[in-house]
Amino acid sequence: MKLVIQRVSSASVDIDGREVGSIGIGLVVFVGLEQGDAVGHVDRAAKKVASLRVFEDESGKMNRSLNEVNGEVLAVSQFTIAGSIRRGRRPSFDKALPGPIAEPLFDQFVDHLRAEEISVATGVFGAYMDVKTINSGPVTLLWSDP
Repeated sequence: MKLVIQRVSSASVDIDGREVGSIGIGLVVFVGLEQGDAVGHVDRAAKKVASLRVFEDESGKMNRSLNEVNGEVLAVSQFTIAGSIRRGRRPSFDKALPGPIAEPLFDQFVDHLRAEEISVATGVFGAYMDVKTINSGPVTLLWSDP
């Protein structure tokens, strides 16, 4: 499982020109599910995102989590994160989980975040989406498990 996490002032996702999800201050989390990922990976990833201290405190240090700043998450499934460009010029997606297996795991990731009392917006699994972000910092982090 791989995540690309971006701290944002705001973000939204549109499908065919129609907004389907948006957040204010928080994190955009692009989720790439790979062969071998299971519920345990999803649970660890959600706990990591919920507890990340990437928001500034009164001293300007990254010391606050989503709950401490009333932040939200825009979670977007993105199978291309599981792609490899090590060989050739065309990405290989051999390690990406097929949609019918990945979708329930993505839904569980979202459910785990909500169980941590975090407001979560999403795109639509498998849809072509336009994601708009106002990056804050910018702060972009990569996480993978294992």
